[in-house]
Amino acid sequence: MKTKLAIVFFFVMSITLAQLKHPKASPAATVVQEVGFTTIKVNYSRPAVRGRKVFGNLPDEKKGLVPYGRIWRVGANESTKITVDTDVFVLGNTLLKGTYALYAFPEENEWEIVFHKNTGHWGDGRKNYNPEEDAFRIKVKPNSEVSFQENFLIAFDNITHNSADMIWSWENTSVSIPISVDTKAMMEEQIAKELQPGPSAQTYYEVARYYVEQEIKYSEALEYLNKALALGGDTYYFHRVKSLAQAGLKDYAPAIVSAQKSLELAQEQGKDEFVRMNQKNIALWTKQLEIKN
Repeated sequence: MKTKLAIVFFFVMSITLAQLKHPKASPAATVVQEVGFTTIKVNYSRPAVRGRKVFGNLPDEKKGLVPYGRIWRVGANESTKITVDTDVFVLGNTLLKGTYALYAFPEENEWEIVFHKNTGHWGDGRKNYNPEEDAFRIKVKPNSEVSFQENFLIAFDNITHNSADMIWSWENTSVSIPISVDTKAMMEEQIAKELQPGPSAQTYYEVARYYVEQEIKYSEALEYLNKALALGGDTYYFHRVKSLAQAGLKDYAPAIVSAQKSLELAQEQGKDEFVRMNQKNIALWTKQLEIKN
């Protein structure tokens, strides 16, 4: 009986030891980026160069880690996933809200990037990958970088309310994938709802500020700022944005008056940054008036 128990104990311990976890050579990472009202999330793994040749072929014609012309999982381990919570646009292609696998076919002078609907493949899915399951493909030019990137990196840059570039960097190579969103349409839909009967002074101000920041609809922005001031009274930030709307319409004299009012209110509340911004604009618009006259 003792022998049987010993055998069982040894078997259980063997299973336990076999489940020992090891740190991954290519650790997992997640990058999340907001673009306007859209959230873009990428889950991937980060392999390292470790002194090896990454892209293309070696001088002796041996393959690098990522040979030209062959599908690559865009990282390591399982396939890289990108999730968007609204529809987005990639070089004229609509990427519908959802999760996709990312693949690439690198070449020396051009890369083909794949947004793939089947997220169930392990790694590059080389044996089971079916191009008919692509959402679409795009072509981008690789860039040669002076700086060296040891671990494969996915990041976002050149971010605006309406767009961002997804950048892949490894070794001395990078590619940039432009992604755009229709934030303006989403914002206008939200504005239409918020401007239903009974909007507050703050609502009028927020709508006007958005238009001014986007450098659009200055006349409507000015109308909403006047309503905000009528409902909410004088505030340094209402008058500041009003001055910007007036300047956008090239009405520099009224813009200077509004900026001066904003400056005085900001001084009363110790808002030094707004004092400086108004002073700068007053000087700028005074020069514009002199040129205009």
